[in-house]
Amino acid sequence: MAQSFARRAFLGTALGGAVALGTGTARAHGPARRPDTLATPPGFQPEGIALGPGPSLYTGSLLDGSIYRADPVTGHGRIISDGGGTVSAGLTYEPGGRLVVAGGDSGLVKVIDARRGTVLAALRAETRTCFVNDVKPAFGAAWITESFQSSLYRLSLDRWAPTDADLTRIELTGEWEQAPDNGWTANGIETTPDGRAFILSNHWTGKLYRVNPRTGHATALALSGSDGIYNGDGLLRRGRTLYVVQNWEYAIDVLRLSADGTRADFVRRITDPRFDEPTTVTATGGRLYVTNAGFDSDWTDPAMSSTIVAIPL
Repeated sequence: MAQSFARRAFLGTALGGAVALGTGTARAHGPARRPDTLATPPGFQPEGIALGPGPSLYTGSLLDGSIYRADPVTGHGRIISDGGGTVSAGLTYEPGGRLVVAGGDSGLVKVIDARRGTVLAALRAETRTCFVNDVKPAFGAAWITESFQSSLYRLSLDRWAPTDADLTRIELTGEWEQAPDNGWTANGIETTPDGRAFILSNHWTGKLYRVNPRTGHATALALSGSDGIYNGDGLLRRGRTLYVVQNWEYAIDVLRLSADGTRADFVRRITDPRFDEPTTVTATGGRLYVTNAGFDSDWTDPAMSSTIVAIPL
């Protein structure tokens, strides 16, 4: 999530019905080509993205919190959940069939039935000035980053509808550097290749940090081949390859991680003319799917829309 989020205006009504997506064209005498660009509905500003079964893509709106599910193969999708005006930022699909959604400046973490769209729980993570930002399932729980406070939240998923007692806060310590005056700091979250710790992107310092999930102790990664990962947003790891979305760079940096996640080597930078303040990324079918939040667009216009773009891995 980027700094210009404060410039957004809320729109109060979630959209419904099916929407046809994409710019793909059919091959002659063959199956339809998967769309390279998926348009989200008017009035829907996407931020997070999650891969579900099918496959299916889920994204949430920064404007009213509604959840949109799209089919990356056919390009069709629909709103499955009305957010009721509460932000939906990062989100994840957990194998039990639920979405865990970071509620941005509301301080909430929402748990949603991914099939029916029913809100199972809306839990209070933070009461201070906050932006509850991104989500990762790991170590038997969902883990949520907080951008304005030096916090990481752990949500136990043992119950189908969790309660506030299932949500705990872990303080980020060690080498972690928090931006002053409620500045954007923690953002994307992933696991290390050895599965023992997390990697967090720090929007302010331009660094990545290895974080112990039990203690919150953070150590900056040794990064070679790059002078920093500035404006770092969503993270995606496949094996030892880490994709780092950098919204104001209009780019995704590709890094090669050590097995323990203490070191990273810059491999290449992905750019695309369709990037419009990209925020998060997932992968399926040999493609990366990247959300465009379009922070500089006029979201007071109810006809404004954005895109999810597909690029080859």
